[in-house]
Amino acid sequence: MHSMCVLHMLVVMVHVHIYSKRLYILAQLPVPAAEVEKFDFNLENIEEEECLHLFRFAKADIPLLAEELAFPEIVKCDNGTVASRTLALCIVLRRLAYPNRLKDIVPIFGKTHTEISSIFNETINLLHATWSHLHDLIDKTWLLDKLDDYSAAIRARCPLDRCIGFIDGTTRAIARPTHNQQVVYSGHKRAHVLKYQSVVAPCGIIISLHGPVEGRRHDAAILTESDVLEQLAAISGQANREYYFYGDAAYPVRRNLICPFKGAHLSDEEQEFNTQMSRVRQSVEWGFSKVVNLFAFLDFRKNLKLELSPVGKYYIVGVILTNIHTCMYGSQISDYFQTPPPTLQEYLAG
Repeated sequence: MHSMCVLHMLVVMVHVHIYSKRLYILAQLPVPAAEVEKFDFNLENIEEEECLHLFRFAKADIPLLAEELAFPEIVKCDNGTVASRTLALCIVLRRLAYPNRLKDIVPIFGKTHTEISSIFNETINLLHATWSHLHDLIDKTWLLDKLDDYSAAIRARCPLDRCIGFIDGTTRAIARPTHNQQVVYSGHKRAHVLKYQSVVAPCGIIISLHGPVEGRRHDAAILTESDVLEQLAAISGQANREYYFYGDAAYPVRRNLICPFKGAHLSDEEQEFNTQMSRVRQSVEWGFSKVVNLFAFLDFRKNLKLELSPVGKYYIVGVILTNIHTCMYGSQISDYFQTPPPTLQEYLAG
């Protein structure tokens, strides 16, 4: 009798599992095009508060931003799908703002999930191709004009002179890939990740970004690969004055890179230096946090599938859009150092 009950329970559990699996599969099926209510997207129909929630930018600023980003008036996809530049930018901003499924944002734009996917990827590629050079340290006219201001802002908070930014690495978790899992696996994080190296200035702008790099690489190796110190040395030469970045203990001391004092027996002065620098160096973490707080899609590993999507481009574009947000609205970092960011036009001019 007991065996029959157990068998019955197992049969029921199997049926429940199969039913649940079918429901899950049905939930993932795309919305048929015939069921999508088609309409022309009009940003003016969205309330200001809702616009900030959906797109992270003020309503009046979005069309202007699309123009400043040099979008064509009509964004055309390879499959024939088209969108106005305002619509294309809104789709990117909404997709990055929160890890919704594509079919969940269909009612916002009046497009099928397939059309939204095409517009999103086309616009990401456009942004990356046009603006990824902004992540290089060199050829930033606005930065050259602000070196002494940034140095003074940091000096006001710590004992370090002629430091213009803070360097650190960040890891972005991704879905476990089907192939070459060990390449992107970080034993330290115990996850599959892509790594990026950033330099954050006291104005809140991420003035240098290098990556993506495979997750198993060490910060010191990424530093060598990035050439960012060589770029800073070149800038110092142009300014006829030596400038520095400050990094954590994972980095080696170099000509243009200062790190904490290391060792088990530090003097009181050395310990005090490390303590003060640790307080101000946290600003680089604020920079990383702003990126994923604005664009939570970048922090949702299940959607970041390396072999199906240009995952590396997503974060690069996310940082560009975050920097633009800082130019337009400021940031915690710029408030902390009391240093205004460049204007949007200055930033985009490089």
